[in-house]
Amino acid sequence: MGIVSSTRPALPQLAGGPFITDGGIETDLIFHGGFDLPHFAAFVLFDEPGGVDALHGYFRRYVLLARDHGVGVVLDTPTWRASSDWGELLGYSSERLTAVNRRAAALLEEFRSDGVDVVISGCVGPRGDGYEPEFCMTADQAEEYHAPQIQTFADTPADMVTALTLSYPEEAIGIVRAAVAAGIPVVISFTVETDGRLANGRPLLEAIAEVDCQTETAAEYFMINCAHPAHFADVLLAGGVELERIRGLRANASAKSHAELDESDELDEGDPTDLARRYQELSARLPQLTVLGGCCGTDHRHIAAVCEARSGSGSNDG
Repeated sequence: MGIVSSTRPALPQLAGGPFITDGGIETDLIFHGGFDLPHFAAFVLFDEPGGVDALHGYFRRYVLLARDHGVGVVLDTPTWRASSDWGELLGYSSERLTAVNRRAAALLEEFRSDGVDVVISGCVGPRGDGYEPEFCMTADQAEEYHAPQIQTFADTPADMVTALTLSYPEEAIGIVRAAVAAGIPVVISFTVETDGRLANGRPLLEAIAEVDCQTETAAEYFMINCAHPAHFADVLLAGGVELERIRGLRANASAKSHAELDESDELDEGDPTDLARRYQELSARLPQLTVLGGCCGTDHRHIAAVCEARSGSGSNDG
């Protein structure tokens, strides 16, 4: 449990009930929605004709899934690229980035009236390439870089911030520190290579331990995203005290490596049923995994399969 002091209520997913997330928003909107997302930035749709409607329709599918299956849902704002370096590449000033991050949180707030336990998460992405960062910041540099976006979310209806697709602990440490300073709960999600390690070869659990050590265990919990369960299942089943800190998974549909996915022009949608089965097997061994969703290549069909597998397992506790 984190140490953030905030007037926000405790995150409901920490109580042990099942929650889903959305899937791979960028790949879904590109390959199924036909949108052009430069630099994989979904937030540009707020300024594109039909973009807001597309975003609303995208998230609504997951809210309805949660309602139909009696689970909660964590919705991440479409702002993975809405930080200063990426914004500059896309022609966004700091003022426009602040506005778009606010609009993203407001969009998700609309779903609070749908009779579903909706957790709004301000999504923060890596400063560089999540697969292969061209440079690594110190924790102080990361805190300074990410603080404006995190502070913006702290001044919105967002319940928390989630940093997705991080590949080294120093950036995670800086993000946690920025969130603590802003008074908003934070979740850290690392991505791993096919061997279950970070891009620099660092063991995942070792990186989690370092983040906790350097931040006084301030993150609410950790996740893994943008990797297939075949890549990290052995790590999760090997044991270790840090495993208790991992509460969420957002896997890729494809079992391909990051390098292979970067070179592919076609979407590998994998097998939703197989992905759901793998989640079930991991959840049976690791009951703290209460947040399950998707990343690249996944869509509402994959998350529906996850919900159906859970229902079929006879697990109705919450």
